[in-house]
Amino acid sequence: MPDVTADHYPPGTPCWVDLMAPDQRAALDFYKDLFGWQGEIGPPEVGGYAVCTLNGKAVAGIMAAQPMKEGDPTPPTVWTTYLASADADATQAAISAAGGTVMFPVMDVTTVGRMLMAMDPTGAAFGIWQPVDFFGAEKVNEPGALTWNELHTSDIPEAARFYGKALGLGSAPMEGMDDYHSLSVGDRPVGGMTTLEGAPPGVPSHWLTYFAVDDTDSTVDALVKAGGTVLVPPFDMSAGRMAVVQDPQSAVFAVIKAAM
Repeated sequence: MPDVTADHYPPGTPCWVDLMAPDQRAALDFYKDLFGWQGEIGPPEVGGYAVCTLNGKAVAGIMAAQPMKEGDPTPPTVWTTYLASADADATQAAISAAGGTVMFPVMDVTTVGRMLMAMDPTGAAFGIWQPVDFFGAEKVNEPGALTWNELHTSDIPEAARFYGKALGLGSAPMEGMDDYHSLSVGDRPVGGMTTLEGAPPGVPSHWLTYFAVDDTDSTVDALVKAGGTVLVPPFDMSAGRMAVVQDPQSAVFAVIKAAM
């Protein structure tokens, strides 16, 4: 169902995505026009973080890209995938024990939750979210909302080992697709994992965010008119019709109209 009615996501499940953009206001306007999101720059105590909503339900966050401290480079303009945790401190220890790198250790986010940022051994960055007052995306799998999270990695066996040990995620090749694995919590697929084949040279391992749309081609047309870029034009595949695109500030994401 599009509305998430549980009060938490099972540990290991992608539960939230957010964007760091050099121009937060422009990003808010772009995604409002593209997906119908509503969102305003937040108060100073949360660094201006904006929680974007679709029909009154939280779907994603957008924040201004700022160096963590003076002299640091500005973070890249990317969509970040957050995986759910019941205990962020224990997950942080498990990430380190499994060979991952903790980039920003566990921190409290006012009263809404606890988070950390990490990198897997193949170089893909991701977040961890432990809910307190806020469990994550309240609407998924409908046009304008998050629908899939996919790890593109330089080393599938190593990534599978890491996410299994650190977060309890299972992995298995999808039938007839040797280079595509499902990531699962228990028996439930919650994401995908594939190679970097076809990516431009130098592209590191990364998580790709998919948003559902009601018409892939018209969404791509609207994105181009708003200053975005098409990286992979619309094409049909087993899950539906999808495209990989870049917003005007260079953040990469995918859009898909699911197969009926």
